[in-house]
Amino acid sequence: MLAAVALLTGCQDLNEYPKAKLTPESYYSTPQELEGTIAAMYRVLCPDDAWGYIFNMPSYFGADDLSTHPASNKASVREFDKLEGSAGNGNLLSFWNSSWKSIYQANAILSVISRVSFTSEADKNGAIGQACFMRALCYFYLVRTFGDIPIVTETTDVSEAPDRQPVADVYAQIIADLSQAETALPESWPGQPGKAHRYAAKALLADVYLNMAGWPINDQSKYALAAAKSNEVIASNRFQLVPRYGDVFRTNNNEESIFSLQFNTANGLPRRTPGQFAIPDDEYSLAGEQGWHDFCTEVNFYRKAPKCERTDDTFLTTLKIRQRDESNNFTDEFKPVAWDDPSTVTQHPWFKKFRYGVAPRGSTMGDGCEEDENVIFKMRPSVDKTLDIIRFATVLLNYAEASAMAGSPSGESYNAINRVRTRAGLPNLTPGLSQTAFRDSVVFERAYECAAEVGIRWFDVVRLQLLPQLIADRVVGEWRESQYWENSLNPQFTSGERLQTRYLAPIPQAEMDRNKHWTQNSGY
Repeated sequence: MLAAVALLTGCQDLNEYPKAKLTPESYYSTPQELEGTIAAMYRVLCPDDAWGYIFNMPSYFGADDLSTHPASNKASVREFDKLEGSAGNGNLLSFWNSSWKSIYQANAILSVISRVSFTSEADKNGAIGQACFMRALCYFYLVRTFGDIPIVTETTDVSEAPDRQPVADVYAQIIADLSQAETALPESWPGQPGKAHRYAAKALLADVYLNMAGWPINDQSKYALAAAKSNEVIASNRFQLVPRYGDVFRTNNNEESIFSLQFNTANGLPRRTPGQFAIPDDEYSLAGEQGWHDFCTEVNFYRKAPKCERTDDTFLTTLKIRQRDESNNFTDEFKPVAWDDPSTVTQHPWFKKFRYGVAPRGSTMGDGCEEDENVIFKMRPSVDKTLDIIRFATVLLNYAEASAMAGSPSGESYNAINRVRTRAGLPNLTPGLSQTAFRDSVVFERAYECAAEVGIRWFDVVRLQLLPQLIADRVVGEWRESQYWENSLNPQFTSGERLQTRYLAPIPQAEMDRNKHWTQNSGY
């Protein structure tokens, strides 16, 4: 955790900056020298061993929107899918390390701000705001995943071993950083996608308040603050929903995107969650590539999905199976096979929305899966699709829930969720719902609007303590629903006390070994 990071390429333009390494002995004097380090602060979250690849967010598989192969090489996420995550999970450590790298990069930037000769106060504030935003973002993901964690806001020596701090104190630091960021950041960065701006800070702060209203803080006064901050983003009229849901996942930096990590395959920074990773290993392309079968969705999660255009754009329910001749050689013929056909490996639905990238079929570089209605031509594991961490749809849903829970469902609360439902192809939500029924409707809507996206469903499960409900859904009448659950579903495992330990992931064992005075999270 305490290893300083020195990365030389940035998410925005990917040019090298020889002075982008910050150490106590190396300080910058010009904004141009500092800019490389700001870019590197974003970039450390982008590689395979960070947020660019779904294996490095394993705890999210505890939710019902994600499942994986029952065998193969998916053990790192499969154990969390079974709610049996371990401290020795290597991909959990990758998630931990990449988040801390960005925090340490932000700390290093803030430590040298006073030494840089900015041409304007606005430029200086922009640098401060970006560092505060990214530090808050990483702390927000760390505290929700691991609970008590250290709070480190200055450059530090690798020999130091800070104590883990209470969750409430971590949230206080996150709020302080985001409050400074929303003041310091500009409203936009024209021509510079990927940089945090004022409305990204407001939207993230709203999400922070919403999470604080639930477990483990349970401060319901935060609902009003979440509603207020969400409404500031909505009232700005700077963002709109992309007309077709499926296009959210085939376009970059669209009108719905509030904050996204940027990728560029040609410059060595691919995103590797969409494309081949989201394709079942039952499918082969004409070029001979096979799906990598990393993640799918749970059966009952799909079966509960509302019947609408969004569901059609989200889930792949018919596989294209390439046929073989009498000698077991591939032919050019493909046969459509339903997701639950006994001949398929897992009998699970797949994610259509992650099947493609952004490059058009036939382009020189290619991107994701190239196919038509009958044939898969080619599939690739690397795409240029941005990772949308904050979308306008989530802001609308956060406002709907928070405004209703702060008082009662209002016309504005209904309007916010109905905007999302209209885009999905659904009718308006039933009027006159109670506060609890309205909240549950929003949580349900968010589950399908944001299925398998950056842990959004899992963190709803955590803050609202939904695991008993999810486990019941997994086992009722579903003998094929993740057969590897059979050894896990026993009275001891499903007891309330046992489940309570599953809402937090274990601190990675490598960190426990370095910090002997830490106590591991309960249940691990």
